Amino acid sequence: RHVADFQLSIASVTEDSSSNCLAQDLPLQAQKLAERLKCDAVVSEISAGPGTVNFTINRELLAKTVLQQVLKDGSEYGVKSELFSTVPRQKAVIEFSSPNIAKKFHIGHLRSTIVGNFIANLKVALGHEVTRINYLGDWGMQFGLLGVGFQRFGNKEKLKSSPLQHLFEVYVQINKAAEDENTKELAKNFFRKLEEHDEQTLSLWKQFRDLSIKEYIRIYKRLGVHFDEYSGESFYQEKSQEVLKMLEDKGLLQKTTKGTGIVDLSEKKDLSSFSTVMRSDGTSLYITRQFLVIFFRDLAAAIDRMNKHSWDTMIYVTDKSQSNHFQHLFQILKLMGYDWAERCQHVSFGLVQGMKTRRGEVIFLEDVLNEVRSRMLQNMASAKTTKEIEDPMETAEKVGLAALIIQDFRGLLSSDYQFSWDRALQSRGDTGVFLQYTHARLHSLEQMHGNEQLTDVNVACLQEPDAISVLQHLLRYDEVLYRSSQDLQPKHIVSYLLTLSHLAAVAHKTLPVKGSAPELAQARLCLFQAARSVLANGMKLLGITPVTQM
Repeated sequence: RHVADFQLSIASVTEDSSSNCLAQDLPLQAQKLAERLKCDAVVSEISAGPGTVNFTINRELLAKTVLQQVLKDGSEYGVKSELFSTVPRQKAVIEFSSPNIAKKFHIGHLRSTIVGNFIANLKVALGHEVTRINYLGDWGMQFGLLGVGFQRFGNKEKLKSSPLQHLFEVYVQINKAAEDENTKELAKNFFRKLEEHDEQTLSLWKQFRDLSIKEYIRIYKRLGVHFDEYSGESFYQEKSQEVLKMLEDKGLLQKTTKGTGIVDLSEKKDLSSFSTVMRSDGTSLYITRQFLVIFFRDLAAAIDRMNKHSWDTMIYVTDKSQSNHFQHLFQILKLMGYDWAERCQHVSFGLVQGMKTRRGEVIFLEDVLNEVRSRMLQNMASAKTTKEIEDPMETAEKVGLAALIIQDFRGLLSSDYQFSWDRALQSRGDTGVFLQYTHARLHSLEQMHGNEQLTDVNVACLQEPDAISVLQHLLRYDEVLYRSSQDLQPKHIVSYLLTLSHLAAVAHKTLPVKGSAPELAQARLCLFQAARSVLANGMKLLGITPVTQM
């Protein structure tokens, strides 16, 4: 028996169901209600279940409506749904990725990059205006050390050819000498000169920054990610002094007996909750955490962005260890009189354990991209089904990235997970490789059968249960987009696409195009085209480039 399309629970519509209506009455009530309801042009069958009334949609109407809509709306299918009609178009600023120059681009930065990219893609698809900001760790005492290190161990040629790697090596080398008093003194002097805008010092720092950004842009491109703005702590050295003055003028900055500057965040103003914003020696504070050394993210940056972009919502994408930090940041902004602080949001994610390349620990983003490509190439070479493809390197990279992204997005973002190359790169099961494989198969089916624009197809003949399952699933795409737009979790879209791929794979087996009567073949082709179109749309939102050969 087929599964009904919609189900109504009797208990949910009977009044005070607790007292009058006993559980054994429910089937009877369902029966009575089902008998009173009439079918129409939309509903073709109404039946009673145990305590439920089941409705079946007219199959012909289902096929026509869904397929017409998918093929007409193309990449906007689901987004044009009435679910979004009341959602106002907004300006959003999203800050994500944000690596530290001369330090490792670790897995936390990778997660921030792909999660931020997903949120930005989703917002853009829904018609919002999005500014993507990369807030670089490009200032602070470590640049004093780096400057001294570069004068000692640096090489101009290497800096030009591979800036990220060379600066990292220099930083590691100089850190070994960092205990030495003389080195400490030189580093302090270098950073002081930097703060005083000494031309020569500043010009070297600017080279570090510019060459690093150029290299980042190249690598982000491989990930399919771009930014509208490369900002950084260096932009806010002067502005942060203004913010400090604002805090003092508003009487929000208090000094402890040790001379440390704090802002009282407690309800009763009894200092039961406070945020430290200034060291006793007057320098702005670093918060040190086991995993990251991050800047105290300046209030100045938030205020500046509001002035510059007048956004409706600002989203920070970082790991969950920084949740307190953002809570304090938003609270202080509110105390300063900025009501828009309520429209700031921190999207946090858990930690990933166990991501290593064959050469060991991940240091650069490029290591991950190269690793995923080489592992995927190996898998493709050993697979029996691999055809001769035009650009195996590029295909391997796109499929490998899909594998990484799906493994990362399958659960709640806030949960930690153990990374596994083998699990991520499996071709069967719920993986990115499976999504890519399904997309490529559906694409080659279209190619094989002439790839023509299907018009005037009689889709009424799509009556088989496997065809209906695909149609029912396609119908639900807008609900999934809506859920993800509400909680910014990609997992709803991921599980939807995996199910779609499984349903399409079954239909591909049981509903052959080849050898069927022309009218039926056309209708089935239309169904597979719609499935591929929605699959591609969803993959692109997640930051995956669908491949057409595999």
